[in-house]
Amino acid sequence: MARFITVDDPDDPSLADFTGLTDVELRRRREPAEGLFIAEGEKVIRRALQAGYPMRSMLLSAKWAEQMRDVLDTVDAPAYVVAPELAEQVTGYHVHRGALASMGRKALPGPEELLAAARRVAVMEAVNDHTNIGAIFRSAAALGMDGVLLSPSCADPLYRRSVKVSMGAVFSVPYARLGSWPHDLRTVRDAGFLLLALTPDERAVPLDEVTSRRPDRVALMLGAEGDGLTRRAFEAADEQVRIPMAHGVDSLNVGAAAAVAFYAVTRE
Repeated sequence: MARFITVDDPDDPSLADFTGLTDVELRRRREPAEGLFIAEGEKVIRRALQAGYPMRSMLLSAKWAEQMRDVLDTVDAPAYVVAPELAEQVTGYHVHRGALASMGRKALPGPEELLAAARRVAVMEAVNDHTNIGAIFRSAAALGMDGVLLSPSCADPLYRRSVKVSMGAVFSVPYARLGSWPHDLRTVRDAGFLLLALTPDERAVPLDEVTSRRPDRVALMLGAEGDGLTRRAFEAADEQVRIPMAHGVDSLNVGAAAAVAFYAVTRE
């Protein structure tokens, strides 16, 4: 049964999981170390539970208590009911979506395990903007990519902003971290993947020329906004590919480019 607990003290230790949600550096340190992440909004919370992530606790306003009762009835976790003003004091921002949940993380698969079951994967290098991470995962889920590999310097896909932007799609796409970059890209190649490095460079091969060959397994490498892929990543790639541009536009942002490229490599 649902356990609703009214809290009126912002320093109540029960709310510790939700403190300082706008402090990015604090949350980057805390969340992976403590095995938690924050899901924001009813749809995202429900999707996290459906994906098998265990709930630790929930923070919500009174008007959301009944709407989330069915969720609480299925888990062994308390729901802390607070005034909107107190929620803002604890989290650091106005919780306009009405409900937050602290969720437990699951163990990530190893790169080899992920690749064994995949034919189309995205490989991100140093993508550390949480909005871009969320957008890329949403496109990966929507367009049928089988998995995502992250370089060690990529941002956390389960950071609140990433989860929110992806609308919970981060729960739908398997992902793993490569331990050494770019050395561990050999794991991708050893699994039989064609490594394609996405770049706006006009000297690169148009992406549709490569996909027209219908390669059996494709790994599409994406770099950070602005800087793009590093020289070492390009050297590790089998080919450099580009999305042809028009009207004098030289490139798309990484989120938009990822969506176009994902469609191109999965449309068969």
